[in-house]
Amino acid sequence: MRHGISSIGDALREYMNKSRLKPRMMEVRIQENWEQLMGKTIARYTENIQLIDAKLIITTSVAPLKQELNYAREKIIKLVNEMLGEPVVREVIIN
Repeated sequence: MRHGISSIGDALREYMNKSRLKPRMMEVRIQENWEQLMGKTIARYTENIQLIDAKLIITTSVAPLKQELNYAREKIIKLVNEMLGEPVVREVIIN
């Protein structure tokens, strides 16, 4: 292939890695897989999930769930990063 790019897939991956769209794409993947990662009950009471500067911001108004999520921060980071296949999330913030 020309210009050192071996395939269209490689070119797309390279573009996504350099693009400003990548964090947003990762956020959408997390939102789509949230129920699988955390279970139906937690997903039902989670109001919003955002990814901003490697911080996963989880919003819920249920106090016991906030407490449970606070205790599970490291587990959440591990699960999300494993699902994404790369270390995207470095911190979890519960609102």
